[in-house]
Amino acid sequence: MSGSTQRFDAVIIGAGFAGMYMLYRMREMGLYVRVFEAGGDVGGTWYWNRYPGARCDIESMEYSYQFSDELQQEWDWTERYAAQPEILSYAQHVADRFDLRDDIQFNTRVESAHFDEAGDVWRVTTSDGETATARYVVAATGCLSVPNEPDIPGSDSFEGEVYHTGRWPHETVDFSGKRVAVIGTGSSAIQAIPLIAEQAAHLTVHQRTPNFSIPARNGPLDPELQRRIKARYADLRERNKKMGFGFGARHPQNQGFVMEMSAEEREEWFERFWNNGGLTFGLAFGDMIIDKEANDVAAEFVKRKIRERIEDPAVADKLMPTSTFFCKRLCADTDYFETYNRDNVTLVDVNEDPIETITATGIRTASGEESYDCIVFATGFDAMTGALTRMDIRGVDGLALKDKWQAGPKTYLGLETSGFPNLFMIPGPGSPSVLTNMLPSIEQHVDFIADCMAYMDEHNLKRIDADPDAEEAWVEHVNEVADTTLYPSCNSWYLGANIPGKARVFLPLLGFPEYVEKCNEVAANGYQGFRLS
Repeated sequence: MSGSTQRFDAVIIGAGFAGMYMLYRMREMGLYVRVFEAGGDVGGTWYWNRYPGARCDIESMEYSYQFSDELQQEWDWTERYAAQPEILSYAQHVADRFDLRDDIQFNTRVESAHFDEAGDVWRVTTSDGETATARYVVAATGCLSVPNEPDIPGSDSFEGEVYHTGRWPHETVDFSGKRVAVIGTGSSAIQAIPLIAEQAAHLTVHQRTPNFSIPARNGPLDPELQRRIKARYADLRERNKKMGFGFGARHPQNQGFVMEMSAEEREEWFERFWNNGGLTFGLAFGDMIIDKEANDVAAEFVKRKIRERIEDPAVADKLMPTSTFFCKRLCADTDYFETYNRDNVTLVDVNEDPIETITATGIRTASGEESYDCIVFATGFDAMTGALTRMDIRGVDGLALKDKWQAGPKTYLGLETSGFPNLFMIPGPGSPSVLTNMLPSIEQHVDFIADCMAYMDEHNLKRIDADPDAEEAWVEHVNEVADTTLYPSCNSWYLGANIPGKARVFLPLLGFPEYVEKCNEVAANGYQGFRLS
């Protein structure tokens, strides 16, 4: 009922993979929980991101829950890299199998969450006018859930069809016979462009920054391979936990350092990983992201491979990445570069021919105006912090989270931020999150939080808050680790560089096994670095 106040032990914001597993664990603990989800169903990013070609870049058999062996064994994937409809079906299956929907309120956006110090509770208000109180709030809002709306003059004036890859319609979009413009060449564009080109009468791609991309080598998943993996699933999961990025243990591992091998040896090894496909290319050598000389060698190999896929040398020149290899998220594609060989595809480098304005009928660049029926913005997300800072979250003394994070997010372990007691984030800035296989990272976060809540109940504790000194030390640690690599050397969304005015801070932590070890150590020492009261 509108205007009513409901009381819960915990409120979870978001019903993606993090919110669903958090709900599962909390119900196991006997807690009274409500999940508020802005969408009409479970799935999180896979509910919203329905653009053509949307699929995971982690192999299906690894991009899945491992908390239930029965779930692992009963679900069969159809492709090496699952497409969005299949991943959404998987999320829906999980919700049905564990009867999660009864505690999820769909089509409900959380507008605010304010901490009531007197009562040690959070007061949560939603888009339908309801208020809820809860001892705990878990923000399972996702890293890539707030689309980045480009600030291009005239954006509202276009009279044709407008789409954003991060907020795609649920009904089928047919580009047949239409003139289409795509703005952006990041991961979602690299997946969508080949399929849009197959339909459109003509496709024009406006590119600012060319990206590195490795052929995904996607295809039907061999049932026999799936059977063999399932027979030793627990072993694969354990080996993945020891991987720096939390995935890929069943593939060949790096053979030392690039510069320690002869040119012939490393060429052979690069070729092996190139043919294997996808993000596993990043496992080829241990020094590609820490040594500039090694990085340059790897980059030249990939550039040469990209050039071989493009027929027109002038177009190939425009598609050659100029950033440090791997400092932006590596993409995995199916026929992306080959798409530029089509007669109905034009590439525009906005550095040479910048967009001046969007008009009622198309796009005007420095060289002239083109008319379009559809414009697709593939301009990414306000990553990792966007969903949190857009809500009105206020902690002790009414401090607003967006104000505390104005100079960059501060967290302890990426799980809590000082001054906001009993507010957990999955996954928050300062955790490995986007530099890992997200589902195992999510499960690790949820298990840590659930165990922490159980500890607090056992010791009759009401509050847990990040210690300010531990938080400062953690932020420093995250950046120190990043500075040992080449990651901060380019303007990527890892640094928030795609959002005008956003503080430039390296957001994720590198190193999944080390992070898990730290979390285990913190828990073993009575949640050291947190203030419990």
